[in-house]
Amino acid sequence: MLKTLITTVAVALGLLASNGAIAQAPAVQSVNIADVKPDGNSSGNAKADASADANYLKQSNGERAQVQPGNNAPLWRQVGQGVAGYSSLPVTQAPEAGVLIQPTVQYPGSRVTNAGEAWRQVRNQWLIPYGMAFICIALLACAILYFGVGKLGKVHPETGLMIERFTPVERAAHWANAGAFVLLALSGMTMAFGKTLLLPLMGTTLFGWLAYALKNLHNFVGPLFAVSLAVIIVIFVKDNIANAADFFWLKKLGGLLSDKQIPSHRFNAGEKGIFWWAVTIPGIVVVGSGLILDKLVPGFGDMRGEMQITHRSTWPAPCG
Repeated sequence: MLKTLITTVAVALGLLASNGAIAQAPAVQSVNIADVKPDGNSSGNAKADASADANYLKQSNGERAQVQPGNNAPLWRQVGQGVAGYSSLPVTQAPEAGVLIQPTVQYPGSRVTNAGEAWRQVRNQWLIPYGMAFICIALLACAILYFGVGKLGKVHPETGLMIERFTPVERAAHWANAGAFVLLALSGMTMAFGKTLLLPLMGTTLFGWLAYALKNLHNFVGPLFAVSLAVIIVIFVKDNIANAADFFWLKKLGGLLSDKQIPSHRFNAGEKGIFWWAVTIPGIVVVGSGLILDKLVPGFGDMRGEMQITHRSTWPAPCG
């Protein structure tokens, strides 16, 4: 009994002593990390502030470690500037393996930042909204022309006489290329504009499956478009060379504002313009960019900057 009493009194005295020590301890105060200065050394003298050195921002990572151990700011500053570090991968296989962040640039329409972020800003702030608006304007113009002017040409009574304007080979090449273009355009626009237009309506799961399916469709239809485009260029290039009659057709706007038919050869100036500026040249750009992005062009497309340039070059083609 006496032993238990002594133990209880000792514990109580210990608690009272600890409470007094806690009451006398200074309260913890918050402080701005920028205001923290180095501690004094063993002799009681204060260390010099490393950041006060005039060459502080020019120090290498090794020099910084001597005055501020654990401060790797020089290393990450170089990483942010696009400096290439060491990589054991062969340069021929991975030329940018040692580059974590691309160098600082400023593209038209972007602020000064690294190249990857600059490309993202150009795409999201310019290409996506203005590309979408351009496509809508083009569709609206076609609708106004169709419903306002109507079909061109006069309706003549059928005589039973049929004239073959295009051979079976020409028709097959045309529809193969046109079908491939429509599939590529739909899948490409879904990947470009789908996050803005379709994702809020379909939800993440359904849109994810749709984008995945269209991406694979895009990859498989691409070769068909490339081959059919080459066939179309070879077949029709001889009939799409400009001549003197095309200037007269352009002068009269092809009879668009009148009821008269303007004579032309097999293809008029408008059709020739479509052949060169809406089919041939944009088609070659699209096919070439696809080959580069699929890494089928030796010596080009292995760098991130080259892929970004290639990606940008494909945007005007569908709009054309």
